[in-house]
Amino acid sequence: MKILKRATLATLMIMGALLSKGQQDPMYTQYIFNLQTVNPAYVGYWQTIGITVISRHQWVGLNGHPTTQSFSFQTPLRSQNVGIGLNVIADKVGLEKRLLVSLDYSYQVLLSENTSLRFGLKGGFTNYSNNLTDYEQSDNLSDPVFQANIDNKFMPNVGVGLFLSSPKYFLSLSLPGIIENSYQSNVNNYSSKSELRHFFFAGGMMFNLSENVKFKPTFMTKTVAGSPFEYDLTANFLLAEKFWIGGMYRSGDSYGAIAQWIINKKLRLGYAYDFTTTDLKNYQNGVHEIMISFEFVYAKRIIISPRYF
Repeated sequence: MKILKRATLATLMIMGALLSKGQQDPMYTQYIFNLQTVNPAYVGYWQTIGITVISRHQWVGLNGHPTTQSFSFQTPLRSQNVGIGLNVIADKVGLEKRLLVSLDYSYQVLLSENTSLRFGLKGGFTNYSNNLTDYEQSDNLSDPVFQANIDNKFMPNVGVGLFLSSPKYFLSLSLPGIIENSYQSNVNNYSSKSELRHFFFAGGMMFNLSENVKFKPTFMTKTVAGSPFEYDLTANFLLAEKFWIGGMYRSGDSYGAIAQWIINKKLRLGYAYDFTTTDLKNYQNGVHEIMISFEFVYAKRIIISPRYF
């Protein structure tokens, strides 16, 4: 246990030291059902082979509104202590496009019969493009920055994470991108540092209110030096082990509603709608997010407990 404590402390110190300036990565209202997008240590937690797809459309009705599509795959290996996964995220804002592809690895250490700590590693690359020449400029103005496109095909990155969990609670700590990458145009030495270090900390608990009702409050904080500290708070109720319903609040940005239907042990469908609280609320029609997850559950597979996180 002393070795485990020292390893955990060392990881936290490294992650804290790597924190730097930047802007926010793609965000999800239904993050609680797919922490793999920000934490590689989450892979293998399901105890089954699983796939999650999320489609997020932000500020619908606004020209060039942000859209994010993500695909996540995870599976435990035979040892049950090792999990591997794949993440593919396509993010678009206006003419700016990012495609992120990463492989995830986690190793589980059992702290007790019902509690485990997973250590995670992430490695992958980003393909970024921004067609600056296609942007419309004001009359009689010709900004030299917009005379060339940004098109970088391969930029590697690595990340780390920790995931502490039991059937009743979880804590997640991660730095999914350690390397800061700059996107540079073909002329004029214009560059934009758009891949920056994001520090994520999340947690949640499960409470039994009655035989058919469970309550799950969760939170997630996102920190980038030089940007405002951001946090998400959610409160969800599980009804008869079949239907999640709840709400969320995102600091200085929005509030919304979340619903998920657990069709069976394999298939789940989720939907979230965000109401923007900023001045953009007068120019757009809200934020829509759809999630589908599927698990390959085999009859011979023994699941220790229902999955609530």
